[in-house]
Amino acid sequence: MFSNMPPVTKALLIANGLVFLLQQLLGEVTFYPFMLWPIANGGMDILSAGGDAFTAQTFMPWQLLTYAFLHANLMHVGFNMLALVMFGSPLEYTWGNRRFLTYYLVCVVGAGLCQLLVAWLMSNQGAGVYPTIGASGGVFGLLFAYGLLFPNQRVMLLIPPIPMKARTLVIIYGAIELFLGASGLQPGVAHFAHLGGMLFGWLLIRYWRGQAPFGRKGPPRPRIVR
Repeated sequence: MFSNMPPVTKALLIANGLVFLLQQLLGEVTFYPFMLWPIANGGMDILSAGGDAFTAQTFMPWQLLTYAFLHANLMHVGFNMLALVMFGSPLEYTWGNRRFLTYYLVCVVGAGLCQLLVAWLMSNQGAGVYPTIGASGGVFGLLFAYGLLFPNQRVMLLIPPIPMKARTLVIIYGAIELFLGASGLQPGVAHFAHLGGMLFGWLLIRYWRGQAPFGRKGPPRPRIVR
């Protein structure tokens, strides 16, 4: 399976695995400058997350990419990489290497921008803000594209193991993320980053297709000569 994997998907899988291994060897503190830190309170506060104190870093532009190669634990990286292979491989075979990589990175950056906006709004309301890590924003973008290109393809959920059409899976996951993000029932998870990955993926696909708001809304209406 690994030998038949397309090159960009394989490279992303290896990169995420190697970085996760380095996180375990070097410790989380080493990678603080590469997490996505919110633009809030001057970036010099002590933020608390699950009892662990973070010495907050200043937001830097490269964090919009590097955060997506960092993961919190084995389950986090495992589920993201499984989804990367499941949805990324057929998309790369369909689009080609360059377009697939462009799409994935746009979703990652778009998810990061949405997370920065949400964190800034929350900080202005006095809520605690934390750094963001994980490839989930890019993965949710891949999920959206897969559902759009292969809407009737059957996929199997892991938990619970229920088969369903890819289009249905996208709708369910999108609705769940919107509900959890708006309700705050699952704190510590960047739900709006996930939605941001899907949003920027949708926008990029429409741009490639020349659809509104990037292209013509439709053919010009014929002029009636009387």
